[in-house]
Amino acid sequence: MTGTRRLGQTNIGISSLGLGTWQFSEGRSLAGLMWSALPDGEVDAIVATALREGITWFDTAEHYGKGRAERALSRSLQVAGKKDGELMVATKWWPAFRSARSIRRTFPERVQNLSPFSVGLHQIHWPWSLSSLSLQMKEMAGLVAEGKVQAVGVSNFSAAQMRSAHSMLASYDIPLASNQVKYSLLDRRIEANGVLDAAKELNITIIAYSPLDMGLLSGKFHADPDLLRSRPRMRRAQLRRQLAKSRDLVEALQRIASVRGMTTTQVALHWLVNFHGDTVVAIPGATKPEHVSQNAVAMRISLTPEEMREIHELSRVENSENGEKAEE
Repeated sequence: MTGTRRLGQTNIGISSLGLGTWQFSEGRSLAGLMWSALPDGEVDAIVATALREGITWFDTAEHYGKGRAERALSRSLQVAGKKDGELMVATKWWPAFRSARSIRRTFPERVQNLSPFSVGLHQIHWPWSLSSLSLQMKEMAGLVAEGKVQAVGVSNFSAAQMRSAHSMLASYDIPLASNQVKYSLLDRRIEANGVLDAAKELNITIIAYSPLDMGLLSGKFHADPDLLRSRPRMRRAQLRRQLAKSRDLVEALQRIASVRGMTTTQVALHWLVNFHGDTVVAIPGATKPEHVSQNAVAMRISLTPEEMREIHELSRVENSENGEKAEE
């Protein structure tokens, strides 16, 4: 269950873990409130480690540092000696205050930033466009028909919006490949709001971002709250708000991990990408190469059905207490 999977109904094979690249934004725009700028050499090492550990795809976006993350990813892949076709790159179009026509108008920037790597998956970053969803899907379908992208995805779409996008693309004989949403053991809203059910029904891959809740599920901030002081302002505030209410779940993960010789992040990621079969994949970010190595182990370990169920139940209690009831 942790090997190569199909991306939705496409013929694209991906590893159960990809690498998120928001942290490659050079500290610009909103990313600067969440991540400190990384030296080029560190970015190169992170990408090289991901490739060595069996990660076969990378998720980026136009909005990540206004193209800086895309350019950093391309450079690092070339430094690693990779060629187009040896991996999959996913990126996103930023829709805020834009019409659907800008999908095609801005696509040459995606090509230029990512060159020589082609766009495997092109996604609508948020459901915020000035244009109708049908016009957005028409533009995306056109890019597929012209061979400029392999697959179409969405991000942060509700169940209803995802179903509509799926239906609209189907009129062009193109499947909706994915919906990228926030999903973790501390945030299981997609299980209650219909998104996960729709994904399973329509064979759409869920790409889970922030699968470790910005490192909160690692337990390191619970063990040493002073670590929060070195984090950028917005990230520090979000982590501090969740620190106390996540303690019981993190301690349970630590107990299971210690018995099995694993880390809490490995246990949390393994549960996330396996509990629902092949439906969910995840894109944890990394600011150090060792983070990638540690996370990638989640693709190679196994937990017993009893352990998986225990984590499920403990997390359901946690989410229920936070007002986000997780359904079966």
